[in-house]
Amino acid sequence: MNEKSAPASSFLGKAGPLVLARLFTAGLTLSIPLVLARVLSLEDYGTYYQLFLIATTLYYVLPFGVVQSLYYFVPRAEEKRPWLGQALLFTSGAGLVGAALVWGLLGFVADRFGNPALLPYRATLAAYTAFLIGSFPLEISLTSQGRTKQSALVYLVSDVVRAAVMVVPCLLGAGLHGLMMAVAGFAFLRYVATWVVVPRGASGPLVRAKLWREQIVYAAPFGAAMALAIPQQNAHLYMVAGAVAPALYALYRVGCFQLPVVDLLYTPTSEVLMVRLGELDKQGRPEEGVLAFREAAGKLAFVFLPFAAFLFAAAPEFIGALFGAKFLPAVPIFRVSVLGVVLAILPMDGVLRARGHTRAIFVSYLLKAVVTVPLVWLGVRHFGMMGGVVSWALAEVVGKCSLLVRVPAALSTPEHPLRVRDVIPWRELGKASVAAVAAGVAVFLLRAGTEHAWLGLPEGFVWRILPLALAGMLFLAGYVGVLYATGVRPLSVLASLRARRASCSSRHVTGGR
Repeated sequence: MNEKSAPASSFLGKAGPLVLARLFTAGLTLSIPLVLARVLSLEDYGTYYQLFLIATTLYYVLPFGVVQSLYYFVPRAEEKRPWLGQALLFTSGAGLVGAALVWGLLGFVADRFGNPALLPYRATLAAYTAFLIGSFPLEISLTSQGRTKQSALVYLVSDVVRAAVMVVPCLLGAGLHGLMMAVAGFAFLRYVATWVVVPRGASGPLVRAKLWREQIVYAAPFGAAMALAIPQQNAHLYMVAGAVAPALYALYRVGCFQLPVVDLLYTPTSEVLMVRLGELDKQGRPEEGVLAFREAAGKLAFVFLPFAAFLFAAAPEFIGALFGAKFLPAVPIFRVSVLGVVLAILPMDGVLRARGHTRAIFVSYLLKAVVTVPLVWLGVRHFGMMGGVVSWALAEVVGKCSLLVRVPAALSTPEHPLRVRDVIPWRELGKASVAAVAAGVAVFLLRAGTEHAWLGLPEGFVWRILPLALAGMLFLAGYVGVLYATGVRPLSVLASLRARRASCSSRHVTGGR
């Protein structure tokens, strides 16, 4: 399949507003754990992570795929309001279920974690969980309608307010109690805004019984997959939380910390890719989906591979600068966790959802769950915290491989059958890998030659960040230099991810395989 024309603006331009909105708020979002790590004690910091572990688990499981189904139905629908209204009603009910679970089971969880300090937060955690789940459709409803600029604005406002309500109470001395009160109020306001924004401008009734059944049938496999996937992904966090004291759990969570670059680029790119595939189906051009997938994966590779390589090579400088020397024992755990960045290069779940292959996602998550349970149990029991993160990484590799083997079928047509090797952007992966490894080796050599020079530096954030800044400049120069040597122009890659709205029908492809 050959590309006849390649205009400068591709469908990925639609992701631009979402990327820029998240880029603008990434610093604020990043500030949350960094500020709390310095303001809270290690015990309170570990308790904070345990509270939000419970809330986020319920947040991703209880909506049961109904909200994500909007990416499939809304681009294809003439009347959009029923799909949106049904998602709103479902998540409102799911929020009530989440609050009831928090209220009824927090005592049991606190006992399993060996942390009775969780119990005073029962009411605020239940309220936060209910309203947060109820507001799940807010940004997704706008993106599924192609209103990416409005969705970006909502992301921007929501993330700014969320960062403020989580950080300011602690800075003012209100501690973890003040933080939990503030986030519960934030979630309530977000829920009210969801009911104001989502149904506006859409045609049709709020609910249609026939469409409701269709939406549930579509969402059920993906929802069941989430019911497996989220507990599976968090299994190592729960297992470690139950095996170590809150202070050690704080170290483990720092080791699992990632900058929000993956969510910043992967999520909006995957969302726009799903909408693009739906539009191609509607226009009778499904064979062009493989080009859209390769384009998205190729661009992500040039960002995610160097990002992972830098974090691995500069892990001591990164942890020391952002969290302080007391968190340096988390460096080995952190180096294992950066594998998750590499595994995010291929937006496979988005393709499978867009093409209705949600059962393949369920099978993948079922396989990961089956693999995770014995791995995490044995890993944490015999190797402690390092065993927990390694078991997570191995399970993620298994899950991604099981998704990859299903992507060709989702992108194939009777006239153009595809294999795994046909959907992977090999050239982009190869060039990005060579450049990233070369730049990472340079950082290791820099540390070997200057390690003793950093011992005499004064205390303070500016001095702590100096080694990280030098490592970053060296890595960036090496990565860009090797890319230029292989014929890649990094600025052109970044330009394709900038904010500009492009016509989704601007790409025309002919030819056959």
